[in-house]
Amino acid sequence: MPTRDSAWPDGTPCWVDYNAPDFDAVKSFYTDVFGWSYAGGDPEYGGYLTCLSRDREAAGIGPQQDPSIPPQWTTYFATGDVDATCDRINKAGGTVVFPPMTVGPMGRMSIAVDPQGNAFGLWQSGEQTGVRIYNEPGALVWNDAAVDDPQAAREFYTAVFGFSFDEVDGMGGYTTFATDDHPLGGLGGHRPGSPTGWTTCFSVANTDTVVATVEKGGGKVIMAAQDTPYGRFAVLEDPWGAAFAVMQDQEQS
Repeated sequence: MPTRDSAWPDGTPCWVDYNAPDFDAVKSFYTDVFGWSYAGGDPEYGGYLTCLSRDREAAGIGPQQDPSIPPQWTTYFATGDVDATCDRINKAGGTVVFPPMTVGPMGRMSIAVDPQGNAFGLWQSGEQTGVRIYNEPGALVWNDAAVDDPQAAREFYTAVFGFSFDEVDGMGGYTTFATDDHPLGGLGGHRPGSPTGWTTCFSVANTDTVVATVEKGGGKVIMAAQDTPYGRFAVLEDPWGAAFAVMQDQEQS
């Protein structure tokens, strides 16, 4: 079971969370989909919940602070200095929407958008280092962005995080990004009918079972389940309109 209890390297997608309009309904839906249990909910942190997979931190659910911002999964990138990273975002043409703030002893965070309007977060770890389980059913496995101008996006994220990019053969210009030789996520052009911006992909034991559970729970399928060289993949939408992807490991397909 891949786990980690120390801070993630800078530039790594290290956390995801959801701005829930209805805590109880959202919890019930994602428990059915991923088998999560929950911890936290303390008033001092605004009721923020930690989603647990195998009793380890896999994601977060917070209250919807602004009704004008639709429910969505936000990808957070690890940084050792959130203030310096925000400075690079501004210089590269992005916008810091929520300035750096300290979240008690847990760490420091910020929310920004890239020049094309795609939102993402920053996390500087304290006691909370990010996901503590990954690449396991119910946990984070991949994050990627679908953008209108891939070249401009690559330039922006290179300036902010120092990414290098490698094109994946046969994927229509889709690239992986890395800060060393290990791919951390992906970036490609937006295709009509698919989500725009950063999408979270969760590992699952059986993609078809999850698709059926999502539909039964009031969600819908954006991209039907399909076999890929990396596993069986689908893009889904929850009942509140938030998109996410699921991937069944090739060994389980």
